[in-house]
Amino acid sequence: MRNLRSALLTLMATGLAVTALAQVPAAAAPAPAPARPKFLSADQMPASHTPWTAGPVREGVPAEGSVCTTGIAPAAGSRHRDFRTELDTNARQTITVAPTTARAKKLAAELRSSLETCLDRLKEQDPGLEGEALYHGRIDVEEGAHLYSIDTSYPEVGATDIGLFSVGRDGRTVTVVEWGQMGELDGAPLKGFRKTTRTAVAKLY
Repeated sequence: MRNLRSALLTLMATGLAVTALAQVPAAAAPAPAPARPKFLSADQMPASHTPWTAGPVREGVPAEGSVCTTGIAPAAGSRHRDFRTELDTNARQTITVAPTTARAKKLAAELRSSLETCLDRLKEQDPGLEGEALYHGRIDVEEGAHLYSIDTSYPEVGATDIGLFSVGRDGRTVTVVEWGQMGELDGAPLKGFRKTTRTAVAKLY
């Protein structure tokens, strides 16, 4: 009888333990990391006489270049990618994920303001520089994108350069696309750059 009672008590204890374990919630699986915004690929750049080559995606903001927007986007939350062709045409995309949508709106506004005043700042630094800056309108994609061009020249040496720029936003993510080469605005692929900008913003997520 004693052995039977011991066996029953052991069985009951085991059952209670199993029941208790069943009631303990399983550890929650770790939440997946949020998707990082995607960059343009080489074949999504404006058409060129020679193929585009895309460099690696790098963390932070560019160490050099981007004269119109340097110092605006923070290094934290930013990544960038450079593109080039064999004919001295180059481009760059920078993407910044802001902590909040409000911060992203502010960043986009600051980047646009920096582009709008860029030529005047360049002329102050170099009185021999001449040029024209134009705003080419808004693109209706996600929260919108805005296009600019800056045409610069040095009459004394006959050098001319044209740059195309855009700022776009999707939620709390802001992207800047830059394109540049020797020449003038009438030789720049403005229509193709508009398409590239639309793709850049739509492709983020």
